[in-house]
Amino acid sequence: MLRRTLPRLLASAKDGGIHNFPSLRGHPAARANAREAAENQSALAAKGASKPTTTVKEFRVYRWNPDSTNRRPHLQSYRVDLATCDGPMVLDALQKIKSEHDTTLAFRRSCREGICGSCSMCIDGVNTVACLKPIDTDTSSPTVITPLPHMFVVKDLVVDLTSFYQQYKSVEPWLKRKTRTEAAQGREYAQSPEERRRLDGLYECILCACCSTACPSYWWNSEEFLGPAALLHAYRWVSDSRDEFGRERVQALAEGWDRLYRCRMIKSCTATCPKSLDPAAAIAAMESLHQLGKP
Repeated sequence: MLRRTLPRLLASAKDGGIHNFPSLRGHPAARANAREAAENQSALAAKGASKPTTTVKEFRVYRWNPDSTNRRPHLQSYRVDLATCDGPMVLDALQKIKSEHDTTLAFRRSCREGICGSCSMCIDGVNTVACLKPIDTDTSSPTVITPLPHMFVVKDLVVDLTSFYQQYKSVEPWLKRKTRTEAAQGREYAQSPEERRRLDGLYECILCACCSTACPSYWWNSEEFLGPAALLHAYRWVSDSRDEFGRERVQALAEGWDRLYRCRMIKSCTATCPKSLDPAAAIAAMESLHQLGKP
């Protein structure tokens, strides 16, 4: 979406309305990315008009191929002309590198709109999704791109998320009912607007794994601790008025102490979430529910 609306964002920047993005209201990270992308593209256009050679940017990308046993992991440099890049995001630069410089570069991507979470990686030391991360147009310093930290690397920027998805599956992320009167009568399970609003800030998670791979507690105890992403989804179902197993869900998480209580509230998960969500608050809420014997 951001890529397609770039001309409108640039027009807003020229009109002095760079801070006004009505469609992104309520999404701080998206607003910041939109603002940065618009400002960077405006600066890049001005720079290219005066000195075309200054639009070339260096990208240092982590490379490792398991089939090349004689080559250790390393950073490989690519120089990309941002003036000819298809878009303002890091994913656009990676696509250009793969199509024009090195077809062997491996990374995941799909939607290009911050919905699928496939292109998660570490960019300049921050976990994020490449399709929502604006390119830093300062050509005097390189952009460093590495895989998500503390994960087994399959190849280049692709990491093994098998355990991460298994942990997500373990919280049973689906509606569980004790009574099925509505279903038997072919009716929906109704929710009031207020009950629906309780899910805001929870259901938007795209399972990009940025939060879990930024969490020191997850690095040290990834085999026991479920991590911020899985626990955020657990709380999403605990908070759902249509689900009737909230107490059982919380109790199941608390019985294995390391699954829930291993969190140390470092809040790296909240700081790095590209969707402006707060997994730390969700974990704290479930700990409170368990201690109070609710829901």
